[in-house]
Amino acid sequence: KSTNRFLICYLKDKTRRYKRNYLGQIGYSQSASLLAHNLRKIHENDKQGILDVRLLMNNNTEIDIEIQLSELKVWADRSFFYLSKMYIDQIEQGQSYTIFKKCVSISILDFQLFSDTAEYYSCFHIWEDKRHTIYTDKVEFHVIELPKLPQELKENSDDILLWAKFISAERKEDFEMLTSKNAYIESAYQQLQVISQNKEKRLEYEAREKAIRDHNQLMYEARMEGEKKGRKEGEIEGESRVNKLNLLLLQSKRYDDLEHSA
Repeated sequence: KSTNRFLICYLKDKTRRYKRNYLGQIGYSQSASLLAHNLRKIHENDKQGILDVRLLMNNNTEIDIEIQLSELKVWADRSFFYLSKMYIDQIEQGQSYTIFKKCVSISILDFQLFSDTAEYYSCFHIWEDKRHTIYTDKVEFHVIELPKLPQELKENSDDILLWAKFISAERKEDFEMLTSKNAYIESAYQQLQVISQNKEKRLEYEAREKAIRDHNQLMYEARMEGEKKGRKEGEIEGESRVNKLNLLLLQSKRYDDLEHSA
């Protein structure tokens, strides 16, 4: 419930201030419902999509919010997979295509996904390449890259930047500075304090952080071991080729070439 209230604060602010620029035409919502965290499989071999948070706004727009800490180069494909599953999961056999609700993906990443821009916020739609005519408004992708956030806030910083700084903040003074600039952030910070004072929730958070660090370390060690193995195999293969060459030179009685190859 605390997480739900936190996200409602965030989305209410975004939909109120950025009806078109941030979340399309979701509109100002007074409430939201927290939906299931997994997407059902239709076929036995389907890959199941697991969402961090899935919300249903009171105008029937579904929103998938994920915060990813470790780098994942295939993130765009992954988020597209999740949103596609969320979209097709709405319809049952015999129903009309008119039942489809708008689906929005919000990715908050602690790594750089796009190398072609220094902008921390990107918004994607499906449109025609030349005329920019919207093909359908039923899907949107929003990406916030936290490492690209500016170090200092300007006096006229927009609310997207304020929320991004809030999500990435670690020091108490940073939280308090941001709460003074936005009433919804102040409400979210109050909920965050409640969560931090709850021992069970804090232990869940610490366990998640530990699992992420352990996973990253295991991936790093596996990569290092793979590189080490690759170098060793390369050395063995190189020695094998040299031995084969020397044997060929001996069999051909090309002793001068053999001496040079040594």
